[in-house]
Amino acid sequence: MTSESNNPDPQKLFDSIMKQQLHAESKLPPVHKWNPPLSGDLDMRIDREGRWFYQGGEITRHALVKLFSTILKRVDDDYYLVTPVENWRIQVDIAPFAAHSLKVVQENGVAGLLFTLNDDSEVLLSDDGGLWVEVDGDTPIPMLKVRGGLNALINRNVFYQLADLADQEGDSLWVSSMGKRFLLGRFD
Repeated sequence: MTSESNNPDPQKLFDSIMKQQLHAESKLPPVHKWNPPLSGDLDMRIDREGRWFYQGGEITRHALVKLFSTILKRVDDDYYLVTPVENWRIQVDIAPFAAHSLKVVQENGVAGLLFTLNDDSEVLLSDDGGLWVEVDGDTPIPMLKVRGGLNALINRNVFYQLADLADQEGDSLWVSSMGKRFLLGRFD
């Protein structure tokens, strides 16, 4: 047995998942290159659950939501639906995505946290990603970095799953993914 098999490299172990994620992202339009002038404000809103609304009515066609999510861009604290020739500002309550499920993937004893978002994409929590918890009053707001400045609100059921997976160290709760540790919260 080689020393490499005694100390598996988490990045190599999850290479196939990361390749799938990068492949999915490579299919996305290059919104980071598109900078047309502002076309105006669109009466479109994404609520805290990741539901999309247009002129007050919920967009219930999932394929349409998935399409819109591919042309979403964030600049500072504003969100836009952007094409090469149009740039429409929209409202986002907390985050444009919602992480609604979580599964733990394991290979050779190394665990990774794989989140599924409301647009059916998956995000593996890794060096390239991030997990943090903002606090609004006494309410924790757990967030996950998705791509290009876009984040996902971690739904309550997924946050509870993370809490169940967490290790306590002193006054802090930590979760691990791909050999890295992420702070989930602190006790007062």
